Amino acid sequence: MCARHNIMCAQNVIQIHSALMVRRLISSLKSERMEKYIRVYFEMGLDYMEILALLAKHHHYIISYRHLKRILKKLRLFRRKHYTPLEDVVAFIKDNIKGSGRLHGYRWMFMKCRQAGLTIQKEYVRIIMQIINPEGVEMRRKGRLHRREYCSKGPNFIWHLDSYDKLKPFGICINGCIDGFSRLIIWLEAGQTSSDPRVISGYFVKAILRKGGPMVIRGDLGTENSKVAEMQSFLRRNDNDTYARNNSAFLYGTSQHNQRIESWWGIYRKENSQFWMTFFKDIKEDGLFSGDHLHKNLIRFCFLRLIQKELLEVVSIWNAHKIRKNNKQHGVYGRPYVLYSVPEVYGTSDYVTSPDIDEVEICLEQSTYCSLPCDEDIYDLANLYMEELGHSLPTDAFEAATLYRCLLERFETDLALQ
Repeated sequence: MCARHNIMCAQNVIQIHSALMVRRLISSLKSERMEKYIRVYFEMGLDYMEILALLAKHHHYIISYRHLKRILKKLRLFRRKHYTPLEDVVAFIKDNIKGSGRLHGYRWMFMKCRQAGLTIQKEYVRIIMQIINPEGVEMRRKGRLHRREYCSKGPNFIWHLDSYDKLKPFGICINGCIDGFSRLIIWLEAGQTSSDPRVISGYFVKAILRKGGPMVIRGDLGTENSKVAEMQSFLRRNDNDTYARNNSAFLYGTSQHNQRIESWWGIYRKENSQFWMTFFKDIKEDGLFSGDHLHKNLIRFCFLRLIQKELLEVVSIWNAHKIRKNNKQHGVYGRPYVLYSVPEVYGTSDYVTSPDIDEVEICLEQSTYCSLPCDEDIYDLANLYMEELGHSLPTDAFEAATLYRCLLERFETDLALQ
């Protein structure tokens, strides 16, 4: 009897010990997952209260301000300690201003430094840029934006959709969508065309799968938006709000009425695209670009990946930067990601819609997704020539220009021999 009792006690001890081990393991995994989110939000540049709000809203971690500070200390994440050596920051900024980074203001460059893992004060970034890029500072000082007033009810109430055609003469077509309330970039894509409705609808459907749908979309008059308009009306046809009942889930209008995205294109040009416009114009003036089918496809082959990678950086920086308050205008101010994610803090709510997943799949089948940067035949030949010439995929605009010249010469030589 005593032996059986001892065995049962031992089994109970083992079970209790195992349960404790499982609880500790689960607690450890939860803690690691929470620390991962905290690190991501910290590196985005969010302040402590914004981090706490996002942890509670999206991940259901309710922790105190003091506990967050303890976790940050444990992870050795500090705003004002362990500053990156100035020479490393200078090298990073110098590397960035070799390309479109020369157009950045110091606030944009500060966010770029922060997201690259560099710890530095914003004022130091401003001083460094004044020293190493005075021409860019003066150029930005002369071209300040004058903003118009705009107001939206909340995130996902209205999305603004538009195409950016400044690089289209060189074969690069950019399409974007921005949330009217938060100014969060929903998508920003570079491709071979911005005129094919099925390509634009592909961007739209992928965004719905990631974020849910908006109540309303506003776009310019044009055939490129026709598929998105059809799909938005189809997905919202059974909803009971005013916009769905009146068949106003997609609003056509002129560029003046689509001011949120039109205004943002001005910021994009100032921070990035002006570099590419000037760069491609120089190639054209050197007699290396005529605008024909071959030249446009070689531009896409050499440059499209670089521009798309840069667009992803633009989205990351813009969505995490802080929009400052303007006392002359009404509206909400803060970081687009936070405005979009926790609208309750700003006295509103999320207007996201939840389309039926089977209906979204139908829309998915009606859309086109371009996996190659250019025409398939030119893509295959360009890869073959690139390998023969000993080139690799370019990592910056100047390497891409060198590759473009070499491939163009090789293509033209072969065409002349035929």
